[in-house]
Amino acid sequence: MLQNLHNIPTTTINNNRPSINKIKKNYGRLIKRLKFKFKSTNTILRKTDKSKVFHLGKVDDYTKKSDEYMEKTKAYKCLGTIDPLPDLIRRTNKYLLDLRLAKWISQKQYEQLCIQNSNDVELAHLYYLLKAHKPGTPLRPIVAGLKHPTIKISKLLDELLRPLFDQMASKTMITSGFELLKHLQEWSKSNLRQNTLFCTIDVTDLYTMVPQVEGVLSLKSMMDHMKLKQIRGLRTETIIRLSRFVMQNNYFSYNGQYYHQIRGGAMGSPLTLTMANCYMFFYEQQIIKQINNSGGLYFRYIDDIFIAINWPARHLFKQIDRWNHFDENIKLSENIGSSADFLDLHIENQYGQLFTTVYQKPSYEPYYLPYNSVHPLHMKKNIIFTMLLRAIRYFSTFQTY
Repeated sequence: MLQNLHNIPTTTINNNRPSINKIKKNYGRLIKRLKFKFKSTNTILRKTDKSKVFHLGKVDDYTKKSDEYMEKTKAYKCLGTIDPLPDLIRRTNKYLLDLRLAKWISQKQYEQLCIQNSNDVELAHLYYLLKAHKPGTPLRPIVAGLKHPTIKISKLLDELLRPLFDQMASKTMITSGFELLKHLQEWSKSNLRQNTLFCTIDVTDLYTMVPQVEGVLSLKSMMDHMKLKQIRGLRTETIIRLSRFVMQNNYFSYNGQYYHQIRGGAMGSPLTLTMANCYMFFYEQQIIKQINNSGGLYFRYIDDIFIAINWPARHLFKQIDRWNHFDENIKLSENIGSSADFLDLHIENQYGQLFTTVYQKPSYEPYYLPYNSVHPLHMKKNIIFTMLLRAIRYFSTFQTY
């Protein structure tokens, strides 16, 4: 029924309004029946990570995985049923007022960041996306805090710091498979051999495992590295003070309980990504130097690392084991071979020749958009254009295209 409603063109909807209204009335009953079915069978429906696919599972399994994740990371402290929101609002405003009185921030900045109406804020809540593309379907925690008391501070800091990080890490950070492909094609001209290895590395639970104190210090190291005293009128010391306050005050609700995040950052907070990226940047410098000195290729996209190197596999495994001892908070899990999948790019070393195609995760859902849907025509055309452009860029031979 929902599929049929989605597929009906706008003209049909306008010409057949009574029948559509009837379907809409039935829609409410359908939702109620689905909710009852889920509850009676102890079933839960959740969106999966990095795809538009939904996952059906048992509530008990979901709860068990959540408990295991919290126990493994030691990142969350349960506060029971006492709502921390009123106290957090008070402390946030007091902290900002103290900074204003000490002239660390201006009156305009104070008014921009403070909470003027308590009805405009609410505590964040935790939910999980299931990683259906990984064995065991692990969970990715998302702390949604669009109205969290510190969200305005977090957004401001991210606006100030993210462009600096992008500038600092421009030589080793990528944002798409096409960027990697361009670097890989150039590198392969003089470095690709029959025994060249491709290695993809996943950084386990990066956002959660980055320690808060050291994470904030990595932001300071970045500003020191770039020899900055202030950014857009805000002193670097003020930025560090505000960053520390944001990281130390991540509170959320989950399953009727309240929690305080005492390790890492909330994945829904804008500052968390920049801080995690910055922490990883300083962690990976020894690795990058080692790879570059060996004539290899190293790139990272947040918590995914790609390496192309002319080392024996045994030596590469040994080095990754050594890198895993650089920092107790960073754990690397690797895949090594003559082929690799990174972001949406599939790469193969075929007897010293580079072969590439588009990569689709196992959870990939081929359904995009019905042509007779109500979406604008240019959007439908752009989907086809984008897919064809990506195929032209990624496929290394006309035959595979």
